[in-house]
Amino acid sequence: MTPSDPPFEALLVYLKEERGFDFTGYKRSSLMRRVSRRMSQLSISDYAEYLDFLQVHPDEFTALFNTILINVTGFFRDAEAWEYLRHELVEPLLAAKSNAEPVRIWSAGCASGEEAYTLAIMLAEMLGTEQFRQRVKIYATDVDEEGLTHARHATYTEREVANVPAPLLERYFEAQGGRFVFRKDLRRSVIFGRNDLVQDAPISRIDLLVCRNTLMYFNAETQARIVARFHFALSEGGILFLGKAEMLLSHATLFQPVDLKRRIFRKVPRPLQTNDSIFAEVPHAPTRSEPGAIDQLRGEAFLSSPVAQIVVTSDGLVALTNRQAEALFGVSSRDVGRPFRDLDMSYRPVELRRFIDQAQVERRGTRVGDVEYFRAPGELVHLDVHINPLVATDMSLLGVALIFHDVTASRRLHDELEQANRQLETAYEELQSTNEELETTNEELQSTVEELETTNEELQSTNEELETMNEELHSTNDELQNINEQLRERTSELDTANAFLEAILSSLQAGVAVINRDLHVQIWNRRAEDLWGLRREETIGQHFLNLDIGLPTDQLRPLIRSALNDGVQPAELRLEAVNRRGRTVYVRVACMPLADADGAAGVIMLMEPEHDGGVPVPVP
Repeated sequence: MTPSDPPFEALLVYLKEERGFDFTGYKRSSLMRRVSRRMSQLSISDYAEYLDFLQVHPDEFTALFNTILINVTGFFRDAEAWEYLRHELVEPLLAAKSNAEPVRIWSAGCASGEEAYTLAIMLAEMLGTEQFRQRVKIYATDVDEEGLTHARHATYTEREVANVPAPLLERYFEAQGGRFVFRKDLRRSVIFGRNDLVQDAPISRIDLLVCRNTLMYFNAETQARIVARFHFALSEGGILFLGKAEMLLSHATLFQPVDLKRRIFRKVPRPLQTNDSIFAEVPHAPTRSEPGAIDQLRGEAFLSSPVAQIVVTSDGLVALTNRQAEALFGVSSRDVGRPFRDLDMSYRPVELRRFIDQAQVERRGTRVGDVEYFRAPGELVHLDVHINPLVATDMSLLGVALIFHDVTASRRLHDELEQANRQLETAYEELQSTNEELETTNEELQSTVEELETTNEELQSTNEELETMNEELHSTNDELQNINEQLRERTSELDTANAFLEAILSSLQAGVAVINRDLHVQIWNRRAEDLWGLRREETIGQHFLNLDIGLPTDQLRPLIRSALNDGVQPAELRLEAVNRRGRTVYVRVACMPLADADGAAGVIMLMEPEHDGGVPVPVP
């Protein structure tokens, strides 16, 4: 492959025309190396084949641009150079300004934003955050939209902020989810935007321009154009900060070195060029003697015109271009003297050559309206082009002036007006429909009012019925109160009976246990508690035969069954037992049926220990 490989040049032309990326000014060796690297990832070995691949797969543009535009940056890269820049140049620059004067900085080729935020930190440290927000504007530009998106988010990994000193990291970054986010209140002073150094107009009135390790990717001719733009962008005495791999030894008329080791330069004041272009290093048109004040005024007026203008001589050569034309179409002083037909703009976005010929023949102006021009990917500009012949006093043709009016805003307003009219018509139709619906709704409301009046009458009737029912409920409530009083009287009587029964059971000298047919304990008197050591709440509801007492309950099972099933007379046993004190005594146990209307409902069990002089008789 040679640097003039036609298939490769065709690929670059395709990228420029389809996506607005002009790589023709890049060094061919490094550019071809990067494109080849991407092609090898796709197993494509031929540039023509890769061009076909791009035409079929539009998504491949992003991968290719990411490969070509290598974004190598970092916070405080070459820290010693930043320190020198701050103390030796920026501090005097700020000292020379009043407290109200703005400070404008341009970070060209900002990549993912680390360099721009480094500038913000440096200025905030020097001015204080309040002065920084009021005075400083940092314009950070790049051609890589993906990198600009990353920069706008201002979110970086721990590795990416490793070079930021700990105190600065704490003051200017917030930790969020393992990443570090630059302070939002200061981020508003950093403005990110797309700017192609080769094609787009430079930002003006800049005090400090930082463009590190970007120029080295361009060839000498393109570098000269970019350096001239940088010279225009900087204010008088402005500072240019380049990377280690870049020098400006061949541009001594534009910049003088402040510190070659650290690649810091200062702008050299430069008079206007005689061919009326501020970006011309090597003029194509013949020079003339130093212009007078009027000529300078005319030249500056033409250059500063708010509309793009290009003047073509009668023999078809480019004679003049102004700054707006350069910003819009990328033409510059280097194109002065070239045949107009050789420029891309002669046929794109509209074929201008035939209109120029028509204006020269007919000696009258022509207007070409509503021309759509994609200035950059996704940026559509609408133009009105006026082609006016320039005729001398003797009616001889001097040339043709091409004037490009940007009518994007008016076109947008016109479209918005049409859309508003359509919306208004739709809204009017909807209003008429709504009016008809409201009339229908009004009729329905009148019908509803009549229904509500009928319902009101029905409710009044229902209210009268409810009043009658309320009186009946009052009467029923009185009856319930009487019944409740009777129940309270019965409950009182029952409580008295229970207290009487409890007194009887407590007075008995024998232990008493009442069990139901399922042998669950229902009554357990105090004497039984004293005898066996189990409290009433420990026995009530328990199976009698499962009670852990000193009485041999297995021997009582037949006696209990007999009382439940067929015993009418009390049955009695004399048993050997162990009382609650652990002493063995003799106990007489008597079981008698507890009868109800259906037969034996349970068993009354009397447990009386034998006494000898008032003491239970122990077993010998």
